[in-house]
Amino acid sequence: MTRAPFPRLSLAHLSAINLPPPALIEAAASAGFDAVGLRLLRVTDDSPGYPLMDDPAMLRATRAALAATGIGVNDIEFVRITPDTRVEALLPMLDAGAELGAGHLITAPYDDDHTRLADRLAELGAAAAQRGIATVLEFFPWTSVPDLATCSAVVQAAGPGFEPGSAPGSAPGIGILVDSLHFDRSGSRLADLADLATRDPARLPFAHLCDAPVHPPYTEAQLLHTAREDRLPPGRGQIDLAAILAALPAGVPLGLEVPQARTAGRDAVEVLRDLHRATVDLLAGCAARAAT
Repeated sequence: MTRAPFPRLSLAHLSAINLPPPALIEAAASAGFDAVGLRLLRVTDDSPGYPLMDDPAMLRATRAALAATGIGVNDIEFVRITPDTRVEALLPMLDAGAELGAGHLITAPYDDDHTRLADRLAELGAAAAQRGIATVLEFFPWTSVPDLATCSAVVQAAGPGFEPGSAPGSAPGIGILVDSLHFDRSGSRLADLADLATRDPARLPFAHLCDAPVHPPYTEAQLLHTAREDRLPPGRGQIDLAAILAALPAGVPLGLEVPQARTAGRDAVEVLRDLHRATVDLLAGCAARAAT
């Protein structure tokens, strides 16, 4: 498990997407993570999802793995909010997340009508809140919500953030998920992130962390390729992660979303241990520089 002064570290499912939830949980615990994110819906045709709401046996096995390892579920993911999204159809997913003790639901913006997007986000957030799950919207540079500024506007229109003074993830609300890759490649401004973290830290209940080369401009194909299979462990690329971490609220939990196609064939626990070590090394370096 991680220790102070490091934040809570969660393993996003995309970092080891071929592992079903029980195996992911066991591997994450062996690698030193405190929690996992679980992908309950398929995102692309060539990437699996694990619909535990439709598989009682797998749901029981997942609960057993959580109990055996003592780690938690940071989030369930992810819901593409489109013009055709029906919240009622997603209630079984939310029920499964609640049964697993998930803290957050990750949503993605795939509706160009931002008024409708905000309304649907609010509706989904209310349904999740009834089950003790907070909702976050993640921005992606290839969508109509490409950056932090646009995402902030949509989320503000959808409703209030997490209750001030409560532990991150303990109170329902609508927040923003900042992923270091998408933040960097969208041209989002550190000043805007720092301002939001100071003015309304409840909007930033956790963040996704990874690294990558920096070589703008990027085509949409390049953005998608890196996001889905070609990221780097923190500290091994060129993104200014120290600056992003400094701009986030202090101690915000971090989810490591680092798919690495180059590691195919290697032992999953070995890859995840390397990811955990790289993250701890980066955080230690940041803490040491901040203390001088």
